[in-house]
Amino acid sequence: MIDIKLLEHLETYLTDSRKEKFKKVLSQRTNHFTVATEDVYQLHNTSAVIRTCDVFGIQEVQIIEERNTKRIDREIAMGAQKWVDVNRFHSVADCIANMKQKGYQIVATTPHTNDCELHEFDISKKSCFFFGREVEGLSQEVLKVADCFLKIPMVGFTESLNISVSAAIILQQVTSKLRQSNINWQLSENEILEKRFDWAKKSMRSYEDIVKNFYES
Repeated sequence: MIDIKLLEHLETYLTDSRKEKFKKVLSQRTNHFTVATEDVYQLHNTSAVIRTCDVFGIQEVQIIEERNTKRIDREIAMGAQKWVDVNRFHSVADCIANMKQKGYQIVATTPHTNDCELHEFDISKKSCFFFGREVEGLSQEVLKVADCFLKIPMVGFTESLNISVSAAIILQQVTSKLRQSNINWQLSENEILEKRFDWAKKSMRSYEDIVKNFYES
């Protein structure tokens, strides 16, 4: 449970403009959609996907590091990792199980015989969009359990897009449709409180001292 009085105290250390920015951004955040990247080798691709999620209001990102374990490139993410929740998994199976438990359908972003084109995608279902490795694409483990196969229509000689570009195109499309719908896509009141607390904490250097002084007084 969030200590509301402590939260209000922490927010006194924030400028009015920052508090207003947090409020505005949180009003557009969603957990209706999330993204999972599967062992992406190029560090800048993972970082760029996190940045894309922040831009389009996706609050959580799932990073699967079964083969490749690397730190997030702060320069490319440009601070987005502070505002987006990054969940790390050491196996594809663990990530899939976690997503299923939370009620997400598994969406494989890859051309497939039974695929769905982006403009046809049903936004009403909670969905986790899985993106695969740069060359190999998604693993058979993901493809076998996928509830839906999603592709971006392409008419040129090139048959694929960079993962970060694909994520940007897909998320822009589905989040735009989501915000125009009657679906209850926004964060819950409790989720908003948790993010207010988390973001306030990340905005101050002397967080531990401030909390200590608050409870001592």
